Amino acid sequence: MQLLNRTMVSPPRSRNAEGSTLAVLGLAALILYCLNLGGLPLRDWDEGTYGIVAREMVQSGNWLHPTLAGQPFEFKPPLALWLIASSYTLIGVSEWSSRLPLAMISAMAVPLLYAVGRQLFTQRSPALLSALVYLTCLPVLRHGRLAMMDGCTISFFLLMLLCLLKARRSPLWAIGAGISLGLILMTKGILGLLLGAIAVVFMVLQGELKIFFNPYLWLGAVLGLAPVVAWYLAQGLQYGGEFWRIHFLNQSFDRVWSAVDGNTAPPWMYLKEIIEYYWPWAIFLPGGLWLSWQQRQTAWGTLILVGTVGFLGIISVMTTKLPWYVLPVYPFLALAVGAQLALAQDTFTRTRKRAYPIAWSGLLLLLALVGLVGGTAIAWLETRPLLFGLGIVLFLTMGTSAYLTYKSDRQFVWVLLGGTYLSLAIFVSSNVWLWELNEAFAVKPVAQLIKAHTPANTTVYTSFAYSRPSLDFYSQRPVVAVKPTELQPLSPAKPYLLVDPATLKQLDSSKYQTLGTAENLTLIAVKPKSGLVSTGQP
Repeated sequence: MQLLNRTMVSPPRSRNAEGSTLAVLGLAALILYCLNLGGLPLRDWDEGTYGIVAREMVQSGNWLHPTLAGQPFEFKPPLALWLIASSYTLIGVSEWSSRLPLAMISAMAVPLLYAVGRQLFTQRSPALLSALVYLTCLPVLRHGRLAMMDGCTISFFLLMLLCLLKARRSPLWAIGAGISLGLILMTKGILGLLLGAIAVVFMVLQGELKIFFNPYLWLGAVLGLAPVVAWYLAQGLQYGGEFWRIHFLNQSFDRVWSAVDGNTAPPWMYLKEIIEYYWPWAIFLPGGLWLSWQQRQTAWGTLILVGTVGFLGIISVMTTKLPWYVLPVYPFLALAVGAQLALAQDTFTRTRKRAYPIAWSGLLLLLALVGLVGGTAIAWLETRPLLFGLGIVLFLTMGTSAYLTYKSDRQFVWVLLGGTYLSLAIFVSSNVWLWELNEAFAVKPVAQLIKAHTPANTTVYTSFAYSRPSLDFYSQRPVVAVKPTELQPLSPAKPYLLVDPATLKQLDSSKYQTLGTAENLTLIAVKPKSGLVSTGQP
């Protein structure tokens, strides 16, 4: 236990060695986060929406007051939107340029978590293992690769923690903590207050009250919060009370007690998310959390418990629930798993006796079989040979790790980490890493159909169950979902309709002409002889 039992003082180590470790971790993360980044279309809802807003910023030149389809976009702070718009300006509009800047920032959470771990643990190994576990965390990787704000928020939060920890010995670091808080607020709004509160509680429990009397901390807060205050004042002056109501009430605080857009679930939803997707590390998580409780008097134990219980508890009682809300808890879980794995290795090194529970071997063997059978089945059913290779790699990784844990060989950790990294690299190289795209029709063929047959800036109405921001993004036209009964009759108010076969049969074919069909959706318009609209090429 001595390996992990420490206060908040890190042993000296070569700066070159530390720098090399950080560089290697950063490079490994960038490879995994940026591989095949533009291979799939933007996803509903956030990606499509942010893509439209960023593109309108570039087109209009108005970066201070974001718009969505020409209307004020009052839902989110602008930092991530500015980054996407900057990417569009430099390298053009594409899936790759939409995701690249946020994915790169999200990847930096890996070396940042290592740096935080070096401030917490006695030895280097638990910090390194924690960073590698986080690197190979599937939920964080998938969402961190998207044009979404959550991965960036985690990186800014870890930077804030690192600055607070380093400020104990070098007060100047406190400036970075205040600036990091400002970055979080400019990215995710009031979520920054929750993450900031977790950092404050952690420092208080560690008895580091002197940090709050550090003038550099308040200087950093001024530097970090000044742009935030300035931007919010600019929105308030432009839009008045409507902005405050929409931004803070409807899109922030209302999520606590109301199910925004019907997104609700039981309180245990996030525990279920972790159990479903945090493999193979979920095997070691119970032991890691128990170890954190046993070592709750240490800095790392305190941080894990405060972060996990505090953050997970608050989002679990919120009425609105979305899968990516849980992402900021994964750095704390990675620290717990890293501590557990480091202790297991240290125990074996010192005792040379069986150190690993037999359940670890059994669960790893089960994962090996699931990987082989699942990969083979999907590869066969969907004709994706790459997934068969993924199944083989998973089988070999988990099977070998199961054997090594059964033999109490401490090398199982490195086999598991290396094999999981390779598996994830194969996974993101495939076209299934963004599986939500299969929930609805392929958006690009339909968008091309709309662009080819409708004038620019024309609203298209659809009988599809809901509007899709990704369709708006690719078609460069607003496509509004309405009830089938509201699609009749064709008129100048609704000159273009995108309808499913059932709705098409209900319409009077004498009043419209078919412009084309894609993904089982037909685009129709009023016949030219009606004189209501022109259906020529835009």
